Amino acid sequence: MTGPPRGARVRGLPPGVLLPTTVIGSYAVPEWLGQLKNDYYQRRISKSYIDEIHEMAIKAAILDQERAGIDIVSDGELRRDNDVDYLLARIPGVEIPQRGKADYFDYYEAQVAHVLPEAADMGLGLAGDYLFTRQLTDMPVKVSITGPFSLSRRIRNTAYQAQADLVRALARLLNAEARDLARAGARLLQIDEPFLAGYPEEIGLAVEAINIVTDVPGVHWTLHVCYGNRYARPLWAGHYDFLFPAVTGTTVDQLALEFARKGDEDLKLLEQYHWDRGLGLGVIDVKTEQVETREQVATRIRRALRFVPPERLSVNPDCGLRHLPPEIARAKLAAMVAGAADVRAELGGALR
Repeated sequence: MTGPPRGARVRGLPPGVLLPTTVIGSYAVPEWLGQLKNDYYQRRISKSYIDEIHEMAIKAAILDQERAGIDIVSDGELRRDNDVDYLLARIPGVEIPQRGKADYFDYYEAQVAHVLPEAADMGLGLAGDYLFTRQLTDMPVKVSITGPFSLSRRIRNTAYQAQADLVRALARLLNAEARDLARAGARLLQIDEPFLAGYPEEIGLAVEAINIVTDVPGVHWTLHVCYGNRYARPLWAGHYDFLFPAVTGTTVDQLALEFARKGDEDLKLLEQYHWDRGLGLGVIDVKTEQVETREQVATRIRRALRFVPPERLSVNPDCGLRHLPPEIARAKLAAMVAGAADVRAELGGALR
């Protein structure tokens, strides 16, 4: 397969904004929100109550992002307990025998005992989430979807002889959801594969499934791959060389990768394998509470510009901000925006 048209500015991003800033998806979960989520699972509060709480938290997260100067915002994934369960609980055919949790962040024990339907009779709800967020802000809104490979790693499979068939079935269901999102007006979608770094030998299957999910006209797709971010710790080590050259066979418009924590050594892979689409550059380390300076952020952006032209570069944290205290998340986003603004000012005159 070939990717999107080369050379033109990535569609869907804010017009006229060089080095647009965004978040990967999740936002800091305040302690009070975590406690209330646990209250819900322990049946101390109702679903309608937790729904109201989530909406209030999302409004605050949007306000934080706007005040920081973020160009493309998200709902902070604050309705989601973790990177998997929100979707698994809504996919028809995925069985979750016990929906109670000792802690909201725990994973469900999910299983598939029968072949999944080809298309969900009802959507998974992400379009409604998008529409709620859309009414809160005039900024572009990005919606992230955990990818089929990562979802499959949290399911006990007794329905399919080959695990790859489960991945493909999940991909088709997620494609239907992405089409619902597009019909609702979403133009910036992201597919997250946080488990892929732990199974590099499965990159071929993951690419096949990603292309199934992203077969949606008129949408700008980002693929985010990290090394895990559970409790603000990486789950795996290594380099992004396992992605290449296979990832060049995806039809995504942009990669979003982590470089702040790992350094910029892997940037050379983009040149080596002729990656000529967008890059979401990770410039904020989400696994430390030490706040970067604007100068550190600017330096990381300048280094990336040796390999990616500015019109194809956007700026983001390495991964989600879920595990950071809110005040640290706000400070890191402010530093990210300031550093991007400094480099944008340096480049502005040359690009007109």
